[in-house]
Amino acid sequence: MSKAGRWAMLIAPLLWVSAQGNTQIPDGLTYDQARWHPLHFKPASETAADYQCLACHADILERRVRSESPAGVKASEALAWYETLDTYEGEEETFHRRHLVTNFAIQVMDLKCRTCHLGNDPREEAGMSHAGGDPTLIQRKQVDPEICHLCHGQFPYEHMGIPGSWLEYGPAFQNNCLLCHMMFRTNRHQVNYLKPQAIEALAKEKEDVCFGCHGGRPWYRTSYPYPRHPWPGMPEAVPDWAKDRPTVSERRFLIGIVPPEELPAAPPKQGAALRTR
Repeated sequence: MSKAGRWAMLIAPLLWVSAQGNTQIPDGLTYDQARWHPLHFKPASETAADYQCLACHADILERRVRSESPAGVKASEALAWYETLDTYEGEEETFHRRHLVTNFAIQVMDLKCRTCHLGNDPREEAGMSHAGGDPTLIQRKQVDPEICHLCHGQFPYEHMGIPGSWLEYGPAFQNNCLLCHMMFRTNRHQVNYLKPQAIEALAKEKEDVCFGCHGGRPWYRTSYPYPRHPWPGMPEAVPDWAKDRPTVSERRFLIGIVPPEELPAAPPKQGAALRTR
């Protein structure tokens, strides 16, 4: 989809909500009815389109960062460590805008609301953790942090035969990940939340495209155990650090890019074993 098409798809719900008086609760639903809408639960949450989510949650793309901190530090005069990479373009942006509507996101990502948010079950909220708790208070996010790890794991230099971090030893490799990865792990990024061809092309132009995600902005201090999709010339021997890794990505990340007959089997639903006994 083109940049204009992607933007139009995302902005349309904003216009719809505006026409409805900014209630952000469509079809005359009450707040409680909206909280229990089928879109918040599987299986509907697994196929929900962005416009359906943004019909209520449009404000997530309307928000902007502060021009200055509560302490008075102006954003224009501050530079965060992750902004030093050349893949971080433009002014400071909110988390969701950075992953959905910025130029870099449109160019190399195809993230959808359901990529990270697979529902929001009020029964799983922890608002009444003590006697004086607020039953309407959401005290924890319902997003698996492993989703962040998919792109933002720590750089695993130990597995690559590199003596230390890429920041220290990258110059020895011309800061070019493709010096090695033109031969190794060449079957990559083939998932429905990324644009693999765009990533590969841009990585040849900008040295931070690879490291910008894979280590440049690490989430926690552990790397992500990526599936080892077979690639041409792949050695038969599996390294010790990779012996327990899967050889295919999670099923839901392959839907739409892999023919249905080639998709890995879906895991059995909870309770299925009991019903078949």
